[in-house]
Amino acid sequence: MAQQYDVIAATGCPTGIAHTFMAKEALEKAAAERGLTIKVETHGQVGIENELTPAEIAGARAVVVAADKDVQAERFAGKPQVTVGVSKALSVEAAGALIDRALAAKGDASKVVAAADDAAEEKESIGHQLYKHLMNGVSHMLVFVVAGGVLTAVSFLWGIMSFDSTNVQYNTFAAMLKIIGGIAMNLMVPVLSAYIAESIGKRPALVPGFVAGMIAITGLPVSPETGLIDAGGSGVGFGFLGGIVGGFLSGYVILLLEKVFAKLPQNLNGLKAIFLYPLFSTFIVGMVMLGISGPMAAINTAMMDFLKGLSASGPIVLGLAIGCMCAFDMGGPVNKAAYVTGTAMLTEALAAGVGTDTYNFGTNFMAAVSAACIVPPLITTFAVVVGKKYFSQEDHDAGVVNFILGCTHITEGAIPFMTKNIWPVMPIMMIGSSIASILTIFFGVHDPAPHGGFLVLPVVDGGLQWVIAILIGAIVGGILFVLFKKVEYGKKQAAAPAVEAAPAAAVAAPAEAPAADGFVKEENIFLGQDFAGRDDVLSFISNEAVKNGIADDADALMQAFLARESEGTTGMMDGFAIPHAKCAAVKAPAVIVVKDDSGVTGWDTMDQAPVNVAIALLIPEAQSGTTHLKLLSKVAEALMDEDFRTTVKGATETSQVLAAISDRLA
Repeated sequence: MAQQYDVIAATGCPTGIAHTFMAKEALEKAAAERGLTIKVETHGQVGIENELTPAEIAGARAVVVAADKDVQAERFAGKPQVTVGVSKALSVEAAGALIDRALAAKGDASKVVAAADDAAEEKESIGHQLYKHLMNGVSHMLVFVVAGGVLTAVSFLWGIMSFDSTNVQYNTFAAMLKIIGGIAMNLMVPVLSAYIAESIGKRPALVPGFVAGMIAITGLPVSPETGLIDAGGSGVGFGFLGGIVGGFLSGYVILLLEKVFAKLPQNLNGLKAIFLYPLFSTFIVGMVMLGISGPMAAINTAMMDFLKGLSASGPIVLGLAIGCMCAFDMGGPVNKAAYVTGTAMLTEALAAGVGTDTYNFGTNFMAAVSAACIVPPLITTFAVVVGKKYFSQEDHDAGVVNFILGCTHITEGAIPFMTKNIWPVMPIMMIGSSIASILTIFFGVHDPAPHGGFLVLPVVDGGLQWVIAILIGAIVGGILFVLFKKVEYGKKQAAAPAVEAAPAAAVAAPAEAPAADGFVKEENIFLGQDFAGRDDVLSFISNEAVKNGIADDADALMQAFLARESEGTTGMMDGFAIPHAKCAAVKAPAVIVVKDDSGVTGWDTMDQAPVNVAIALLIPEAQSGTTHLKLLSKVAEALMDEDFRTTVKGATETSQVLAAISDRLA
């Protein structure tokens, strides 16, 4: 029997590299926090993974679709669901909100309607539908661009003219590489068009989609002698813009034909799929595409001229435009617009040939786009290394990983940092990317490969200058990011005394309260521990309390700790936490201290830093209004003292911790 899940989800992004799996992780964590079971199907670059079965879909309570590409959402018809772009599910908080909304939604056989207050937000907009169709084409196209572009670029290692058999640089293997790479690059527009169409009209739309894409790269052939349409003539292609138009046209023509042929007998369904749809859709789409070839070619030429005009305005104007677009949404529609434009211009550049103005402009433009995409993850790496104290352990680990992502041209690793503070992190990323783009253009770097990051350095003309431009952009952005986090950290520290003074100010130690200095004993101090998370710490303290005779029920004590955490975190700042429990299972008031030098992650603290020292207060329920508040106020006051924090964190012997805490609790 198939396992049943509370929630099922499908994620997918255009590139299928980062967003897809970041959303998966966020949804899984959010579901775990809510005590829900979840299965997330990913539509990545390698295909569908963790695929949902019909039985799992039928048994689920709700569905979350976070995707910017076609994930066959029709499978979920009638289920309570939420459909959003993948960027809306990249943080645990956002993913949790989507799960809550999906569970609150109501299923319908034809569409999904959420709770009244969320209905407008949950309905998939026309704009998002169009974007999803477009990104389905882009995601399928990118692999052809990468494969073809890199192979073409590698062929240049034997010489710029190594493919030309009349040139002294000619090399047979290099010529074959360029042929293979060129074929792959030429498939870019047909594949883009076909899979936009497929997203709209499913499999029947592939045929007109491919035909529309081919027309987009060939144009309307005209005889140079007669000036009339001639199958043996030549035309002017209209590039990826034509592919986009052809893709949407093909998809919606199929939907129209489905309505036209809807009344045909069911026993003719096979005839429709293999004969009627491909015949009529190809005829209609082909005629329209040939008919608009002139205007589309003019638009395509005008766009390229506009970009070249920006170049004529100097590297600052063009570089600023490229950098801001690439860093604006880091893999989203604006970023993809810049990248797809770069690959289209690179395609024209490679077709024009080395040494031409078209080649020089296209490869320089591509180098600037790649530099702008590489910089944001490297900014986070620089920031978490230089300003480590201002970042949580989770952010630090993510920033280190981003070094690898950045070096391989994967911008999306910087998204979690931006989503936490869109302002001013987004402008910081845009500044860093723009600097790298401007310098790349200024240095005259030429990149004949559309992807790969530093892996394609051997084929980059001006590789050293390119790396310098990227590093300058990353360092400037990193410094700005650290400065922002430092200011944010300072504000939290300034607010800390007010937060912590509340317990102390609220209570003047009652006369009947017993003295506090006897509550901490050396046998209740544990150094050199290694905990997996907050709950691991609290469980350890609860069990040790029972072993040392402080309490008689570890489970009850653990629940008391968790109940207090649910009211508000006891994580403080600078690596300290003050978990406290008022519980009938506690026989005598006590303080237990645990120390983990590596840091406990997942404990929400005021400065988002991991917890190194937990000073736990265990209080009998009967003394909750006296001893509890007295101990809490004294520990809170102690944590305001930097010398106290330094002493306890640096202690290597239990006697040192005992002396420091006993002195403050006296």
